[in-house]
Amino acid sequence: MVEFPQKPKNEIPQDIQSLLLVNRTVDDKYNDLPADSMQKIFYQKDFNLDTTIYDLTAADTSLKVLGELLFESGRFDYVIPEDRFLNADKNAFFSSSMSWQEAKELCDLYQTDAVLSMDLLKTHVATELSEESVFDPNEGVFRTAVGAKMAIVYDALFRIYDPQQEKILVREVFQDTLFWENYALSVRNLFADFTPVKQALTEAGIAIALDFSETISTGWQSEYRILFDKGSTALKEAAVRIDNGDWATAIEAWQKIASESGSKSEKSKALFNLATACEIQGDIDCAIQYALESYNTAYHPITYQYLELLKSKKKQPKNNSK
Repeated sequence: MVEFPQKPKNEIPQDIQSLLLVNRTVDDKYNDLPADSMQKIFYQKDFNLDTTIYDLTAADTSLKVLGELLFESGRFDYVIPEDRFLNADKNAFFSSSMSWQEAKELCDLYQTDAVLSMDLLKTHVATELSEESVFDPNEGVFRTAVGAKMAIVYDALFRIYDPQQEKILVREVFQDTLFWENYALSVRNLFADFTPVKQALTEAGIAIALDFSETISTGWQSEYRILFDKGSTALKEAAVRIDNGDWATAIEAWQKIASESGSKSEKSKALFNLATACEIQGDIDCAIQYALESYNTAYHPITYQYLELLKSKKKQPKNNSK
């Protein structure tokens, strides 16, 4: 099983390697009510409430999770400053664009290539409590059950500012809905297991981070590939390197076998493995070249099948992200 990189929807130029993450949407509307206090507000309305909540924890969680996701993708380094909530002029919907002077000063201060800013976050919470009859198969009778529903509709806007080019590299808006629903025979049992509103808002913040991360981070697609590891001690030792994740040493071993081995079969196997290594590195032309050389050196049925796969892959659009 190997993983192949998938280009993101919004591919950031390679000279942008580090990002400063800030929030320009948090203002005096936001608060950080404890979970119990927030839940009490909904209980006082019999859990039938439809309102917009500006939660500081949700906003901050989204930024922190986003940083971790971008770093784990292997594409970006990131900085989240202690003073990450920046003042910003706002219109009726979201924060106005950051000035290039401010973007440059921030990048110089924190030594990053660009600024990634959350310029809008709005979370709308709707809850409902109801009763309905459900059949109890154990007793063979209908009982009155209590049901709770909760929906969080979120809107978010992210921008990435490149002060060197004075260009907004990405401007991405997200809107989606998270939904929770559960039933029990009593209100107490129902809310013992039902997700608290505060936690739901935090989960919405995480969902927003996932949404945006997927648009600019390298994705990974797992696929099965065959590697030759039998026929000589050198091939077996290279396979051990692969098991340990040491592709560089394995590639060196295969290159040595391909150039020095007196066995056409062994040489062909090493060339085949080099083709796979090229594919994993994203170089399809190199993979086809090695696979053709392997095919012409010694025939293995799998080599022909692999060449067909590579040719098909080469015909795919270069940006093959979802």
